[in-house]
Amino acid sequence: MSEASNGVRVIAIANQKGGVGKTTTAINLAAALAEMGNRILVIDLDPQGNAGTGMGVDARSLDYTIYDVLMKDIPIEDAIEPTAVKNLFACASTIDLAGAEIELVSTFSRELRLRKALQPVLEDYDFVFIDCPPSLGLLTINALCAATEIMVPIQCEYYALEGLSQLFRNVKLVQNSLNASLDISTVVLTMYDARTKLAEQVVEDVRNFYGDKVCKNVIPRAVRISEAPSFGQPITVFDPHSRGAIAYRELAKEVMNVA
Repeated sequence: MSEASNGVRVIAIANQKGGVGKTTTAINLAAALAEMGNRILVIDLDPQGNAGTGMGVDARSLDYTIYDVLMKDIPIEDAIEPTAVKNLFACASTIDLAGAEIELVSTFSRELRLRKALQPVLEDYDFVFIDCPPSLGLLTINALCAATEIMVPIQCEYYALEGLSQLFRNVKLVQNSLNASLDISTVVLTMYDARTKLAEQVVEDVRNFYGDKVCKNVIPRAVRISEAPSFGQPITVFDPHSRGAIAYRELAKEVMNVA
């Protein structure tokens, strides 16, 4: 697995299908890793801005967001905010970012703006998570160019594998022309409901398809995980002893050992 020069792992959380648990995984995995003593930065590249909100950061009250970093060359350190969780930092987004998709088209070295912006702060962190939007436009391409690896959340539901071949094709294109060291390192199964035959079938299909890239720990479908973001807290803070919190802590241990 590739790492940035100082050993920091920059992980893009990507799947162009919406509602698969990208943001939920970004927040909760980041918080679980921070709890273990790692310094973590979460960059919200989704114009919906849910990652920032889910960590208790109000993007509307900030001077700068990731939009200003990408489009106005504001240093990224000016857009990074501490969260209530020790060792966990956020670079939030607002709906302004939706315009960046179009504005980037005419920008010089448009695919590499996030990678360049990140360079000065990489040594401050052990992990950087980039929460990608549910599309394969220029924002996601920026994430894939800045990342050392990709994590793909897949929900244990019908059509789970739909669209993934397109993601893999795009990853190949980025590897060939922009970021040779990029690698799909982990596939995370989310929203697992042990009571359904379908969930079991999806787990089996995904494991057959992606082999040892698939994390052993699956994330359950759980009400507490869904409730936590509305309180601006990761599940590890909102309900530290819940099934969801335990699952994300186990996943964090597994991600730490992926090498």
